[in-house]
Amino acid sequence: MTASRRALLGQCLIGVCLIAVAIMLWRWHRASLFSASGDSQRLGWAIAITLIWTAGSVALAVGRRRERVSASRVIDVAVATPVAERILVVHASQTGFAEELAMRTAEALRDTGIPVDTRTIGQLDASTLAGHARVLFVVSTTGEGDAPDSAVGFQRAAMSAPLALGHLSYGVLALGDRDYDDFCAFGYHLEHWLHASGALPLFDLVEVDNGDEGALRHWQHHIGQLSGNTEMPDWQRPSYQAWRLTERRLLNAGSLGEACFHVALVPGDASWLQWNAGDIVEIGPRHGAADIARWTEEAELVADSALTNLLAGMHLPVPDKVRGCSPDVWLPTLAALPHREYSIASLPSDGALHLVVRRQRGPDGALGVGSGWLTHHAAVGAEIDVRVRRNAGFHAPADDRPVVLIGNGTGIAGLRALLKQRIASGHRRNWLVFGERQAAVDRLHVDELEAWRASRDIERLDLVWSRDGGSLRYVQDALCAAGDDLRRWVADGASVYVCGSLAGMAPGVDTALRSVLGDVRVEELAAAGRYRRDVY
Repeated sequence: MTASRRALLGQCLIGVCLIAVAIMLWRWHRASLFSASGDSQRLGWAIAITLIWTAGSVALAVGRRRERVSASRVIDVAVATPVAERILVVHASQTGFAEELAMRTAEALRDTGIPVDTRTIGQLDASTLAGHARVLFVVSTTGEGDAPDSAVGFQRAAMSAPLALGHLSYGVLALGDRDYDDFCAFGYHLEHWLHASGALPLFDLVEVDNGDEGALRHWQHHIGQLSGNTEMPDWQRPSYQAWRLTERRLLNAGSLGEACFHVALVPGDASWLQWNAGDIVEIGPRHGAADIARWTEEAELVADSALTNLLAGMHLPVPDKVRGCSPDVWLPTLAALPHREYSIASLPSDGALHLVVRRQRGPDGALGVGSGWLTHHAAVGAEIDVRVRRNAGFHAPADDRPVVLIGNGTGIAGLRALLKQRIASGHRRNWLVFGERQAAVDRLHVDELEAWRASRDIERLDLVWSRDGGSLRYVQDALCAAGDDLRRWVADGASVYVCGSLAGMAPGVDTALRSVLGDVRVEELAAAGRYRRDVY
């Protein structure tokens, strides 16, 4: 019995006692009730007080019932209606590293004005998940693929069966060590449970091998996209190498979309030509010389070449804030521009690192920092800061199994590298489904693809053009139309690779695969490493 109910019962008992006293007084004085005015008055007061007390108790009971009903409605609303604007950051840590990264994640989001809740996974339950629309998990794996101690209770109580989490979007940062067989096992177990519960990924799981800085920067890249602050400073700046821009070629003249370029970078040392198809490059962007000159003029700053070069790689403050101040005062407070990530479109044997870069523009029409640097500001021959990052989750299979490659737009970069590696290895059972806007102008390396099909290095090539009309406008439409062939390729052991836009294409392809193959089969492919994505 709750405290409020006990109090109410006590008040009712007191009321009953007072009524009994009133009845007794009535019986004692019934003979002289109207003849003894003093006694009659006292009895009248007793009866009045009793009636007032009873009425108050009844009113209190009704009021508290209304409060309980109102409170239950509030609780129902809180459980049923996610707090869309608030992000929940959950950590499961064994040594404290996951907690540290979760706190840095929460701080980065708060700095952009997003409300954030933080929890240990041991504090998490179904009602908390029901009360949030977006959740970010930072979780470690301990022992031989075990959950951290703090997560064992949640794993047993909540993850034993799917929940109804169709309203939820999530991201997972999984920490692990590749020296152990079950690398990031708890992170993957958590992701599979979330998906089985109907939750949708904000982006693909990010796995971190023994604190790998590049993977952590990749997580931070996603956080920047999620918060709308792509200029968020890197937690740890990459150790760049100096490469040289040797080629920049427009690939889609006359396109309805932004200009898209083939970019080639050559290393300062040939020994740096080391990566696998599917790996990622981190680029250190810089402001254009004209932008730096305009800023220094507005700041009334006379800058030598050394200072100008330094400013080109930094977030620039509002000119008014530094005007009249010595650079020694404000220069140490500036943060470096964050890196930009691109899929590598070539193999080391090509002698250069190839990229496919589409120009991006901000709301004011200004060029994006990364794409602007690579496609406009940097002159051919300029030095480019480069760091290659391993992306083992998108490497091609070593054997000759079939592969189905699916992508759109600049996603052709990662798929092109995979095809090059497959062709170099003599593995020709390759099926590419690629989409862009118009066949006449948006031919991002399509001539090369068609040549590979003619030489039978690609068994099947499906090109889908969204602005040319027709029934098949997107790659997911092409997959559904070729459902029988897709089932046959998968039955023959094919692996599926998806590269391109996270918004639109990637979820559309996932829905198409599940429609053709079924949820269970898609989950089996993912668990076996036969369904891989590099989406952004």
